[in-house]
Amino acid sequence: ARLGAPPLLHLRSRPSAMPAEPAAAHAAEKPPLTSDYLDCAQLRFSLGCTTVADKAPLKAQLLKQIEEKEMAPFYRATCEALGWEADAALLAKLEAANATELARLSDAIKTAEESEGESEICSAMLAKAEFLMRIGERAKALAALEETYAKTVGLGPKLDLLLTKLRLALFFDDKKLTADTIDAAKGLLDQGGDWERRNRLKVYEAVFHISTRSFKKAADLLLDSVATFTATELISYNTFVLYTVTTSLLSLPRADLKSKVIDAPEILQVLGEIPHLANLLNGLYECRYRTLMEALVGIVDSLYADRYMHAHTRFYWRELRVLAYNQFLESYRSVSLAGMATSFGVSADFLDKELSGFIAAERLSCKIDKVNLVVSSTRPDKQSAQFHSAIKQGDLLLNRLQKLSRVINV
Repeated sequence: ARLGAPPLLHLRSRPSAMPAEPAAAHAAEKPPLTSDYLDCAQLRFSLGCTTVADKAPLKAQLLKQIEEKEMAPFYRATCEALGWEADAALLAKLEAANATELARLSDAIKTAEESEGESEICSAMLAKAEFLMRIGERAKALAALEETYAKTVGLGPKLDLLLTKLRLALFFDDKKLTADTIDAAKGLLDQGGDWERRNRLKVYEAVFHISTRSFKKAADLLLDSVATFTATELISYNTFVLYTVTTSLLSLPRADLKSKVIDAPEILQVLGEIPHLANLLNGLYECRYRTLMEALVGIVDSLYADRYMHAHTRFYWRELRVLAYNQFLESYRSVSLAGMATSFGVSADFLDKELSGFIAAERLSCKIDKVNLVVSSTRPDKQSAQFHSAIKQGDLLLNRLQKLSRVINV
């Protein structure tokens, strides 16, 4: 399958369930945060992804964002990364605009330091840091954020700065900076903090865990945020639901999957808007394995073009198939290879090779009778497994006692 559209899911943004805590005075008139900044990083990633078929609209969209936001450093880095020939006139125009704006922001800081209070100084410094961040000047933006943080007073504004720093870290895929900043934000939240910033941090942390393949941790954090999602500056609500469902499928037992995901009204309201996701979820839960496999093929292309899931797509593709095969085999002592292949919508030869690999890796408790073309489950019952575990642990204990007795005797 080939993708003809970017994996950015901007179909709906979930409104805040409760009004947010009033912002600091110096930020009161700031426009609401949007995901435009991180969307630029996703667009650049999609343009370098081989599964995206029609890249012309994406390139036009990215260049429009670059020109509107005057992102000279980001444009230069994008041309190098994607092998584009830079438009010299456009680059010169963007650099001139950047120089003019930086001079204005520097003058504003100087004026604030000479004649205004600490709040105005912090506001001027933050404006410069956010501008450097917006144009893609990573090192200078990080230094400016650190300088602003040192002068900031108040738990709420400090947490907002750390969330801004997290967006910078995620934009440049700096995992160490992301992890360190999350730890710093958690330390501040231990001292207090409102629910809105706490819940936003959960989504930031979940996205980080997705990027590091900690799907269980990500699923727990995402499920905690389903009813209170407000981090629209990071991802859209549809993307949030995509992450929640895909990570939960690998992490939750069937009972929890039903109560926390399938029956969740917040998820149901957008589930049908995300291609293949409803069939993926319901196909596994309702044991409609052919539907599941067809949906998995479609969803994997979307995940491959997602900058956080890209590196883990093959892992996800493999683990969900293992989960489906195990679930299917739990219902049978033995089943014909042809019958199982029909249930999954694949050929018997393909299934034979697939199962053989998973059996050899000890991912499936079954064996294949090549003469009669039958798959037999060899899953031990729970009581037998506990008995063998007790015997094994008893042997280890006896061995240790014998070694101890030799030492005592000596």
